[in-house]
Amino acid sequence: MSTSSETRTSTGRAPADPAASAASAASAASVNEPAPVRGTRLTLRAATLGRPDSTALADVDLDVSPGEILTVVGSSGCGKSTLLRTLAGLLPALAGAVEQDGLRIEGPAATRALVFQEDALLPWLTLRANVELPLAIKGVPRTERRRQAQSWLDRVGLADRSGQLPHRVSGGQRQRAQLARALAPRPRAVLMDEPFGALDAQTRAGMQDLLVEVLHGTGATVVFVTHDVDEALFLGDRVALLGSGRLTAVCEVPRPRDRAAHDDPARAALRREVLTSLST
Repeated sequence: MSTSSETRTSTGRAPADPAASAASAASAASVNEPAPVRGTRLTLRAATLGRPDSTALADVDLDVSPGEILTVVGSSGCGKSTLLRTLAGLLPALAGAVEQDGLRIEGPAATRALVFQEDALLPWLTLRANVELPLAIKGVPRTERRRQAQSWLDRVGLADRSGQLPHRVSGGQRQRAQLARALAPRPRAVLMDEPFGALDAQTRAGMQDLLVEVLHGTGATVVFVTHDVDEALFLGDRVALLGSGRLTAVCEVPRPRDRAAHDDPARAALRREVLTSLST
């Protein structure tokens, strides 16, 4: 296993159905998008995470490079969500340091967006109004925030659904809207807690491809929690393994975001290694 954080390049592939139309919209809309944000560095040093009466993870040392996609896997209850919520600033570390670009994380911040498995859209607002919400909080004028929200809905393939209420669209479409809402204010870090876990296999694969497509060029750092090993190895530049209350390893992923790499010997060997780690 390697713990190197050297610069990696991503391999974008044409999205598979059902997200192919969304990818086309993303490419078209990206021409008018602002320059990418600068990714942020997230660091944990000798960190103990959890609640005062229940420690989830101890002595965690982890450095997430700017612009990296780090996936996190582990068995249920191993502390994946606790790690994500600590990075989001929702849970204070019990000990050690948790930092963004060398500054201690002391609470939520607009530079870090959190995406949940449940779409968390406000049911009384249209999809466009949901995407506008964080822009309104930032003080973006109404005309401009409407333009930006519609642009992001175009990028995720929801151009013709922007006026719909969340209950009028599918689960996959709600997740697309949640992704647009998370990215619209241009955060420097996106923290994702099993966002595709409730989707069927075909929709899930399409959402993975769509995520790669819409993240391309944003510059954002991503920490993506999942229980699906294949998802972790497809999306991640590196994969972090949690178990027995600790961070047990951080491994470089061969050929990330390349569907054709599924049968690559190095990828297959890492998959076996990850599965073995999860079973112990």
